[in-house]
Amino acid sequence: MMKSRNTKANNLEAVRKWALKQFSLGDSSIHGPDHWERVYENGVMLAGKTPGADVRVVKLFSLLHDCRRENNNYDPDHGRRAAEELEQINGSLLHLSDIQLELLVQACSGHADGITSSNPTIGCCWDADRLELPRAGIKPRAQFLSTAAARNLI
Repeated sequence: MMKSRNTKANNLEAVRKWALKQFSLGDSSIHGPDHWERVYENGVMLAGKTPGADVRVVKLFSLLHDCRRENNNYDPDHGRRAAEELEQINGSLLHLSDIQLELLVQACSGHADGITSSNPTIGCCWDADRLELPRAGIKPRAQFLSTAAARNLI
């Protein structure tokens, strides 16, 4: 995913390392780094097919959205816990504009709430994660997908 030598790629690797330090459930968790990698790949693909999506925010979402999970089962506030820390690390680790930070906060905060978004960036974030639901035995349903690109995949 992030083996390039360019600054943005290296910054993504630093974010990944930070997220791993926050993540208490271990590498083999259903919500762990392997899941983040697949959400990353889904997100990049969706952002490429969704006009107006900010791929940088989508990439960061993939690494951060589940990093504050406390268990692998019901944990409805895990996205909000992750979002609460984003402002603290912006400027030192994230380097996002105010608009990008707000999008990332909204995407992390609401990704487990079962709603959709008309915002292309938030929609790509949520759909990238929801396309991963089969890992938990759940088939994604069109009414819970925000982007046409994701709906076309199911």
